[in-house]
Amino acid sequence: MQQDDFFTVNGPLKANIEPLKVGSALPELTDYIAEIPASFVASSEFSQLDQKTDAAQHELNQHNLKHVAELIEQQNNKLNLLLNYMIAQQDEPALRHITKSFGASQLTYISRDELQLGQYTRLKLFLDHPPSGVYCYGEVTNIEHQDEGYLVTLSFVRILEEHQDLLIKAALHQQQKLLRQRSLDREKTNTL
Repeated sequence: MQQDDFFTVNGPLKANIEPLKVGSALPELTDYIAEIPASFVASSEFSQLDQKTDAAQHELNQHNLKHVAELIEQQNNKLNLLLNYMIAQQDEPALRHITKSFGASQLTYISRDELQLGQYTRLKLFLDHPPSGVYCYGEVTNIEHQDEGYLVTLSFVRILEEHQDLLIKAALHQQQKLLRQRSLDREKTNTL
């Protein structure tokens, strides 16, 4: 898929954003893969296992094996808790930002520092749902001066396909939350 094929949703996502020196080159694919933190690789694999776990739980519930399904759910929750802890260890407070919007091909955030168009950044994205981490590189593709700093758009230029899949799931989850909130707001307005 091309980058334009992915949608972007408004929402917060914790991210470590490290601008690279202007003129720096992207790492080769093999070097990029080698530098991905082990906890981020594990989170991607766990996410794929979560899909299989969901299917297995559904099947167990169909066959009246509710207690086995609950046990699997508890074990899965424990693994996710451990995984979140491992991923959190990768967070660097000095590089921490909260996105304004994100998707599988780009994100926007407010930067106090002025970056340059075409400048590369190293990114660590911390997802709540699915609980996982994404490690990638972005390129500054748009900069807008605002009161609180610069609204920077980063397009992902070095990202694994499975990490894009995680971002798609996270964006869909965020979109569902926004739609639910909009529906609740409408209901409140209608009852007044």
